[in-house]
Amino acid sequence: MRNPAVSASPNATQKKLFIVAGARPNFMKIAPILRELRRGAYPFAAKLVHTGQHYDKAMSDVFFEELEIPRPDYHLEVGSGSHAEQTARIMTRFEAICLRDRPDLVLVVGDVNSTLACSIVAKKLHIGVAHVEAGLRSGDRAMPEEINRLVTDAISDWFFVTEQSGLEHLLAEGQPRDRIHFVGHVMIDNLFHQVEKLAALPPAALGTTPLKQRFPEYGVITLHRPSNVDDPQVFSGIMAALAEVSQGLPLIFPVHPRTRGNLDKFGIAIPDSVVLTEPLAYMDFLNLFKDARLVLTDSGGLQEETTALGVPCLTLRENTERPVTVDEGTNTVVGVDPARIVAEATAILAGRGKQGCRPQFWDGRASGRILEALAVAV
Repeated sequence: MRNPAVSASPNATQKKLFIVAGARPNFMKIAPILRELRRGAYPFAAKLVHTGQHYDKAMSDVFFEELEIPRPDYHLEVGSGSHAEQTARIMTRFEAICLRDRPDLVLVVGDVNSTLACSIVAKKLHIGVAHVEAGLRSGDRAMPEEINRLVTDAISDWFFVTEQSGLEHLLAEGQPRDRIHFVGHVMIDNLFHQVEKLAALPPAALGTTPLKQRFPEYGVITLHRPSNVDDPQVFSGIMAALAEVSQGLPLIFPVHPRTRGNLDKFGIAIPDSVVLTEPLAYMDFLNLFKDARLVLTDSGGLQEETTALGVPCLTLRENTERPVTVDEGTNTVVGVDPARIVAEATAILAGRGKQGCRPQFWDGRASGRILEALAVAV
C-alpha cells in the first residue's frame, strides 16, 4: 500500500498536505495542482494518495504518465464494488494512513466516492478539509455524485469554486463567505497544458489520428450514466437519435465498458456511421474531441472542456451541475428525448448553434490561486 514519496519530509515551517485522487476525473484535477506545487514556493509538503477507485491499472498508469502525475505516496487499491463497499474500503484504508502519517490538511477534488470517503475520515480525525470544485449542484439527488457533493461540502473547511453558481449554493447552505474562494477551474488548467503538449506531438504518435484522417468532419459521443445506459428504452431512444444524427455527420463513440455491455445486452443496432472504439487515454481523446464539430455527452467534465475550447456540446441529461457552460459556454442541455437531440444537433450542423465564451477565471491559473489561498488559511 505504501510507495516511495516524491515529496520531501516537512520542515518546521511546512504543513503536511494529503492530495486525494481515486477516479479518472480526479487525475485531471490534481495534475495541475501537483505541477504548481513543484513550480512554486508554497508552505506544503504534499503527499499523493491514490485510492484506486479507478481500478483499471493499465488505464490508471497511462493517465499518470500522460498527465505527469508522480508515483503516489500511498495507493489504497480499493478496487470495484457497490457504492457502500467501495466507500467503506476507502474510509478504513485512508483512516489507517492518516493515523500513521498525520496530515495537517486533506485536499479532495470533484464528486466521486473517494472525495466523500476521505472527507469524512479527515473530519472525524479533526484534520482540515479543502474541497476543490465545491458548490456544484444538479438538484438531482438520484445522482450518486450529487450526494457526494452535498455531504463533502457540508463538512469541508475551505471551498474552491469554479463558477458563480458554486459560490451562491454554498452561501445559501450557510457556509461562511471568507472560507469560499472563486478561483476558476483546475481541469481547465490541465486542459490548456495538455493542448500545448498535444501541439508538439507528431500526429502519428496518437492513435486517434487515423480516425481524424478518415473523417474530415465528425462528432464525438460519450455515454456512461446508469440513467442513460441501464434502461433499455432510454438507451435505445438515445442511440436511435444518434444514428439519425450520424447520417449527416459521422460520430465516433469511445465506449465505456458498462455501455458496451448494455449495447450487446439490449441488442441495440449501431449503423456504420457510428464508429465504436475502445475507451481512450486522455491525450488520444483530447486529440479527438478538440476538433469535433459536435460533442454529445452525459459527462460533467466534458461539458466544461468543450466550453473552454469553443466546441459545441449537447448534454444528454435533464440537468447540469455546471450551469455556466450553458449560460456562457457552448453547452445545451437537451435531455434524452430523441426528437430534441436530433433537432439540436441539426441546428448546430446548420450553423445555428450557440457561440459561447470562456467563463471568468478559466484562464489556466486556478491551481496557483488555490495554493495561495491555502497558504494563508492554514
